[in-house]
Amino acid sequence: MIESVIVVGAGQTAAVAARTLRRRGFDGRLTIAGDEPERPYQRPPLSKEYLAGDHDRDELFLLTPEWCEDKSIDLRVSTRVTGVNPAGRAVEYADGTSETADAVLIATGGRPRLLPGVEGARVRYLRTLADADRLRAELRPGTRLIVIGAGFIGSEIASTARELGAAVTVIEQAAQPLAATIGRTMGDALAALHRSAGVDLRTGEKVESYRETGDAALVTTSGGTTVEGDLVLVGIGMVPNSEFLAGTSIELTGDGAVAVDEYCRTNQPGIYAAGDVTAFHHPLFGRRVRAEHFDNANAQGMAAAKNILGRPAAHATSPWFWSDQFGRNLQYTGHPSGADRMVVRGRVDDFDFVAYYLAGGVLTAAFGIDRGGEIAVARELIAARLAPDPDVLRDEDADLTELLG
Repeated sequence: MIESVIVVGAGQTAAVAARTLRRRGFDGRLTIAGDEPERPYQRPPLSKEYLAGDHDRDELFLLTPEWCEDKSIDLRVSTRVTGVNPAGRAVEYADGTSETADAVLIATGGRPRLLPGVEGARVRYLRTLADADRLRAELRPGTRLIVIGAGFIGSEIASTARELGAAVTVIEQAAQPLAATIGRTMGDALAALHRSAGVDLRTGEKVESYRETGDAALVTTSGGTTVEGDLVLVGIGMVPNSEFLAGTSIELTGDGAVAVDEYCRTNQPGIYAAGDVTAFHHPLFGRRVRAEHFDNANAQGMAAAKNILGRPAAHATSPWFWSDQFGRNLQYTGHPSGADRMVVRGRVDDFDFVAYYLAGGVLTAAFGIDRGGEIAVARELIAARLAPDPDVLRDEDADLTELLG
């Protein structure tokens, strides 16, 4: 019988887990402890609508004080957890106190990966609301922004900055944006999207050195050029917030993620983990995967809550995420591991297409621009482990939902 739950972390996953626990009838002690000074809030708008000034601050928050009071949620902000003792399911706080529970859910998310040597008053990262507030005040027409990294966060900020009238240079060490995930052909399409919006995209170049003068930031690349700007935004990935688990019996992967199964269970009884901090076993792909995005935070938050209550719920849907860039909607689902063929439906040059990735004939992933409906169908096809006819996939007149029958 579960009578108490502590959620370590106070982001999207924590909010969804708390709502699910209460909606599923859990009326025991429920604590949420997060080290940020804010209530749980949405992160996706930080690089898009909120950064652009289209969303107010209040629109970001996920749990109101009134709801927390009504549902007897002990929400503790500015509260840092320093350790977890799996044997006693005890959570240790920075103030020296500790608290035990019948179940502990680790939902601490991640933080931006730092770029050694790129430090100074003009360097920015974006992860928290405070980061977004600072950058929001600085981006204006004429601002010269240098973005290091053409992944999703860097590209979204580049897009928003262009929308605000900033001059943007993006430096990416790979030959194409996101080439490791979507391949070179689709990476070329994203490069074209950047450049069509007026971004000075420089691919195949690493940062060799960085320095600041009194009025500028100077980034020198492996190509031998020096880019001058007012601000530098580093977006080169994320690191799981799991240091407080070091030395415990809770299994971590090589990159520091908390290892869980499809039920969000760690290797220790009563200790669960969900969201960006995890690497989870995915039944569709037979391996552990990382999925650092909003949809996974929601899905795992719900799954973890149900499993804590003893109602088995596997997190087994095909990973899915989206990104809004330069007036286009990008969506991706699945996992490309082992893909040996790509089939394109639509017009790549017009940024209106879906690329399907197949491994041994089986559909494993899909990436599209402004084709949300087809990505939704692809997600179901991937879950069904189907091997569709490539000619049907590329045929614009074919109704792919019929393949599900």
